[in-house]
Amino acid sequence: MPNALRPLTVNSAERLRIPAEIAVAALVAYLVGFWFTSLFQGYLPKIGGLWSAISAIVVTQATRRETTSSASLRILGSAIGALTSAVYMSVLPFHPLGMALAIFATVVLCAAVNIPSHGRLAAITVVVVMVTGSLDPKLSPGLNALLRFVESCLGTGVALLGVRLWPGSQLDPGNDS
Repeated sequence: MPNALRPLTVNSAERLRIPAEIAVAALVAYLVGFWFTSLFQGYLPKIGGLWSAISAIVVTQATRRETTSSASLRILGSAIGALTSAVYMSVLPFHPLGMALAIFATVVLCAAVNIPSHGRLAAITVVVVMVTGSLDPKLSPGLNALLRFVESCLGTGVALLGVRLWPGSQLDPGNDS
């Protein structure tokens, strides 16, 4: 029988579980992020939905343990990146070279406090905060950074909840906790 016509097996159903989890988490996170950010006049709800969805996608992993580990990386990295970009944007206007400098400072800061693996996600947050802030320079840099951090937390929370509720992802292989 051709592969396309074979019934789903446990193995093929498992292969579809993770893409389905990611898709549902992204959808729910987008909707929650859009709603949350729409509470703040002028702060781009679609960006809030986008950033929440990206966070859910990044955090959702194959197992509960991997998702939890990814979540802590995401939250701490987002906090550091949001703080760094808020400080920069409070002092100077957006400029691509300034963004690169803020990314450099963020990754150095992560390495200095012995969390170098958080540097990439922190740098991504810097880019998002600074570019969204440049779309409307009248927006408060601090509130913009705080919103991006909260949106990241919302997406992360959706991913954590999803992996706990989704059938088949309750337990890590070889672990009954």
